[in-house]
Amino acid sequence: MLWLKALHLIFMVTWFAGLFYLPRLYVYHAMSDDEISNERFKIMERKLFFGIMTPGMVATLIFGFWMLIVYDWSVYAHAGWLHAKLLLLMLTLIYHYFCYLWLLDFKHDRNRRSHVFYRWMNEVPVLFLVGIVILAVVKPF
Repeated sequence: MLWLKALHLIFMVTWFAGLFYLPRLYVYHAMSDDEISNERFKIMERKLFFGIMTPGMVATLIFGFWMLIVYDWSVYAHAGWLHAKLLLLMLTLIYHYFCYLWLLDFKHDRNRRSHVFYRWMNEVPVLFLVGIVILAVVKPF
């Protein structure tokens, strides 16, 4: 069981590293005005999203749900902290999807958002991470 938890945490860190860095790339990409930078950011964003973030997300989900199965879902079915954590997980998945939509906007040169927008969006996963960690460790309710 501890191996599942360790792997879950390792891939969660990998996923969130991407969630923290990709919007930062979007900030710089939105500020770039030359074709060389534009193409370089497209490559970096694609490799981060598909090479690190998404595999990290998939592995996090696999090991997380595997733990729920092994620990016996019926034990946690009434744990409010777990339901709140799963809600934050759903919001994180939606955020991941929005990162993909923004990736497509940049890929097709149709981004209309400013670097300030992406600076604000860069802070969103911090809120999710803080909430998820507190719920998983403290189990306040």
